[in-house]
Amino acid sequence: MKHPGISISGTTVEAGQRTTVELPAASLYSYTPMAIPVRVICGRHAGPTLSVCAALHGDEINGVEIIRRLLRLPVLKQLRGTLLAVPIVNVYGFVNRSRYLPDRRDLNRSFPGSARGSLTARLADLFLKEILEKSDYGVDIHSGAIHRENLPHVRANLDDPQTAALARAFNVPVILNADVREGSLREQAVERGLPMVLYEAGEALRFDERAVRAGVKGIISVLRELDMLPVGRWQRRATQPVIARSSTWVRAPESGILTAAAPLGTRLHKDDVAGLITDPFGQEESEVRSHVGGVVIGRTNLPLVNEGEALFHVATFESPKTAERVIEAFQTDPLPPEPAIGQEPPLV
Repeated sequence: MKHPGISISGTTVEAGQRTTVELPAASLYSYTPMAIPVRVICGRHAGPTLSVCAALHGDEINGVEIIRRLLRLPVLKQLRGTLLAVPIVNVYGFVNRSRYLPDRRDLNRSFPGSARGSLTARLADLFLKEILEKSDYGVDIHSGAIHRENLPHVRANLDDPQTAALARAFNVPVILNADVREGSLREQAVERGLPMVLYEAGEALRFDERAVRAGVKGIISVLRELDMLPVGRWQRRATQPVIARSSTWVRAPESGILTAAAPLGTRLHKDDVAGLITDPFGQEESEVRSHVGGVVIGRTNLPLVNEGEALFHVATFESPKTAERVIEAFQTDPLPPEPAIGQEPPLV
């Protein structure tokens, strides 16, 4: 069946076409116009609509690079249905290298927003109406906050069979069964019955090559799961993910200078030492012990810590040993690149 086309912000994209549509956002006070760029790709044949977005938090730039590389892949010429690619949702934060918008609000805690509300509320309302409500499925890409790094993993509502299938298809080692947060984009997707997965990887304001390549391959795998792309000959062997039903943060027992001893992917037993906190003179030393057994999926990269600060994000599994093995295999896999990706210069 021929693709019926799609209309985004008054622009109609027909079957077999691709174009960039700009969603008009509020101008800056300098009279500089602002817009959210959306790359719309319509296949020649009908199929689902998948939206892929990044930089809801403006300083989380790994997703921007993931979508850039995704859009360069020749395999998208075989697309069925529609791909809505939005590399930079929070254009204001992206320009200012900030998580937030100029009104200091968090876009991913401001949905559904309002056309007559604050700047953040208006941006949320615009994205909801022009992108989410025209999608059948979604992928939302995030990174750790500034000075905080995440192991590549997917967060999803595993109680929904369609969402669980997308999470497994993403082909990363860990799936975290995560509740939705109030005001988040994923909450709006759940309310609309729209299966959406959230990909977490890397650190804010940094490119992480492994996280980027895994993200590109994960989205391609999701497109194949939805029968929007044919199975490719280059597709690498599937990762058998391990599922974490809960996670918790190990926090600093006191303020000081942290020497971390647990990199991402480390298996911790209860009461294991994950790091040491000392004073600048080295006279006082305090051990940071994990209060649970599990695997480190997130950690701070800043050695200067305050009492109570989140240091190590530990996910708990039925079999931590299996989780450790799966994560280690992912981290040491050379990840042979797809031909189009291989043309990229190395990131240093």
